[in-house]
Amino acid sequence: MKLAATKEMIRTEGLTRKYGAKTAVDGVNLSVREGELFALLGVNGAGKTTTIRMLSCLAVPTAGEAFVDGKSCTKNPEEVKRIIGISPQDTAVAERLTVRENLEFMAGLYSAEKALCRERTEKMTELFHLGEVLDQQARTLSGGWKRKLSIAMAMIGEPRVLFLDEPTLGLDVLARRELWKLIGRLKEKRTIILTTHYMEEAEQLSDRIAILQKGRIRACGTLADIEEKAGVSGLENAFVALAGEEEER
Repeated sequence: MKLAATKEMIRTEGLTRKYGAKTAVDGVNLSVREGELFALLGVNGAGKTTTIRMLSCLAVPTAGEAFVDGKSCTKNPEEVKRIIGISPQDTAVAERLTVRENLEFMAGLYSAEKALCRERTEKMTELFHLGEVLDQQARTLSGGWKRKLSIAMAMIGEPRVLFLDEPTLGLDVLARRELWKLIGRLKEKRTIILTTHYMEEAEQLSDRIAILQKGRIRACGTLADIEEKAGVSGLENAFVALAGEEEER
């Protein structure tokens, strides 16, 4: 996959988050380039969601710092929030509102102009092919449709950085692959940080991958970089080799 852009869009320096005696994220150092689709790969509890929450200013680091487009997530959170969108792991839609109403409500948070809200709602409807469910209540949608709506709501503010936290969690194979195609189209004009525990998802979609285990980065780079470090072929084999190496320590 291409890595044409060189501008750094996201940087973390010793990013750490503790909950009491538990360390969820432990000294994470990352650099993500503009236009990359960067995957945080790890099992449940690895620290992926906590990292996303700190990068999107929803959680404050215990130590370290994070920057989005050069803006500090702790010192300038409002500036960061203006250029990001997030689709959380727990699909954030209003169940009793229709798809159209969910989109219009979110568009209204970014602009008070009704014409612009309608324009952005129509744009997301077309991009995500939501026309056939536009007037359905969100609670009647399948998991795949809800996830598409959640991502559309995250996109409606036209963010430069998009966070997708386990975007295909719980979806069947066909719905997952359809969403992969959509994510592939989205990354053409923005930086995307995607968390997942699906090896194939990280392998198919990402330009670079960071393997996160017990809050620490075990390996980071292209698939070829990670395979070389692990001394095996295939992301799943590399993940197992690196994870097993950590467990033995």
